[in-house]
Amino acid sequence: MLSIRLYQFYYSCILVAFLCCFASCKKSSPGGDGGTTVADATLAFTVNGSYNGTLSYPGLGTSPTVVINFSEAIDPATVTSGVSFTTGSSSVAYNQQLQNGNKTLTITPQQALLSLSSYTLSIGNTIKTANGGRLINPVNITLGTGLDDTDKFPRISDDDLLTLVQKQTFKYFYDMAHPVSGMALERNTAGNTVTSGGSGFGIMALVTGVSRNFITRAEGLARMQKIVAFLKTADRFHGAYSHWIDGNTGKALPFSTKDDGGDLVETSYLMAGLLTARQYFNGTDAAETTLRNDINTLYNGVEWSWYRNNNSNVLYWHWSPNYNWDMNVPIRGWNECLITYVMAGSSTTYPIPKSVYDAGWAQNGAMKNGNTYYGAQLPLGPANGGPLFLDQYSFLGINPKGLSDAYANYETQAKAHTLINYNYCKANPKAYLGYGENCWGLTASDIPGGYAASSPTNDLGVIAPTAAISSMPYTPTESMQALKFFYYKIGHKTWGTYGFYDAFNLQTQWFASSTLAIDQGPIIIMIENYRTGLIWNLFMSCPEVKAGMRNFGFTGPNL
Repeated sequence: MLSIRLYQFYYSCILVAFLCCFASCKKSSPGGDGGTTVADATLAFTVNGSYNGTLSYPGLGTSPTVVINFSEAIDPATVTSGVSFTTGSSSVAYNQQLQNGNKTLTITPQQALLSLSSYTLSIGNTIKTANGGRLINPVNITLGTGLDDTDKFPRISDDDLLTLVQKQTFKYFYDMAHPVSGMALERNTAGNTVTSGGSGFGIMALVTGVSRNFITRAEGLARMQKIVAFLKTADRFHGAYSHWIDGNTGKALPFSTKDDGGDLVETSYLMAGLLTARQYFNGTDAAETTLRNDINTLYNGVEWSWYRNNNSNVLYWHWSPNYNWDMNVPIRGWNECLITYVMAGSSTTYPIPKSVYDAGWAQNGAMKNGNTYYGAQLPLGPANGGPLFLDQYSFLGINPKGLSDAYANYETQAKAHTLINYNYCKANPKAYLGYGENCWGLTASDIPGGYAASSPTNDLGVIAPTAAISSMPYTPTESMQALKFFYYKIGHKTWGTYGFYDAFNLQTQWFASSTLAIDQGPIIIMIENYRTGLIWNLFMSCPEVKAGMRNFGFTGPNL
């Protein structure tokens, strides 16, 4: 028995050794001893002369060179089928050159690649060696191009560029408005979901479009009649509208579980837009007279004082018939809600007293800041100013120039906040690709996989064109620089049917495909305020607004 076991052991060792030796050798071709061996191959590669240890190469130029070194000579006839160069679902034409006894393959694109784009170069296993061996380690190499300085669109005058941006952005609110209600879609993919606040911005955009002859006055009036007719029958909650509304039925759509009723802030944006339209459509004919009367009825129906929640000295953001005051969000400054207090204080039917403005909004001065950030002293608000929409939404209608009250000079506030944001992006402490004097603007926007309020204290690398462009009245030089960069230098990625897409990240080469009402609206409106002051002049001409702001202690040339 022992001899049999020893024989089995020795036989197993010999068999394993033979198999290991066989596996490490080159394969023999059919025909037995003395036949040609078939050599398999491995590859190594460089991109623009270097290898970074990965398969991903971002920030390349638009004419990268990829050199593939094979361990064995390859069959030239298999290169075409074994190499693919693509972007998305499109093929890229490339040049190929074999050298070094067919062991080195050089790949270059036939034409310059697009900047800020991603490409895939695949070296597949259909490549064979000269004597029929296989490629052991096929690869997919990602090639990401960086910024280039070429213009993506022909140069036009600055004035024509501003008009182009306004006209293209206007399409969001006119061409893509909800077909039944005429209201603005919450975003370009919103279906039947329209937004009350975004529609207020859209109404100001509509007035701008008529003034700029993008549409006729008759077309603008017809659209306003459709919107007002819809609002007369839509759900209201003590006069306030919900954030989201079904554009077909007028029924409230929950913004969140308990946010299914009145939204006072969104309602204030809507009412500011309606009052602006009322001042613009000032004709004596029956149609424009009826429109103005209907707008007055809508504004006078908002029970602003009721949203004090049992006469407390602050306004509350939400109320729901199902959850009452459970959202429990008092509206306190400094943020985007100054217009809410102005609308409430200007009401002739349900006004709030100055004490609510002072104690609720201004917190008796607690909203003051006074610190200096990035070279600018900030009168109000959070450290570093917060996202830029805080000094844009309210001032679409309220003219901050020369405007003051007990707490701040609002022209100083708006300019300081914007310059902090600009100087932060210029300093670029996180070293994000592209940030600088031509590429800046942090505000609330879409981000990869979600939505966030970007700011110097919450910088995710995402720039939103609306932030810099809507600051045009405050920082015209810096905003124009950014606008030109967004359009001329990266417009092939950022510019679409309805103007600029919502946001982008040059570091990761992410570009939104979305457009949002609350981001598109300020672009067209604030460019117009910069150019002519149209929307400021209309809104500030409202007699009830003048009276309400004076009662709160505001002073300025427009009051």
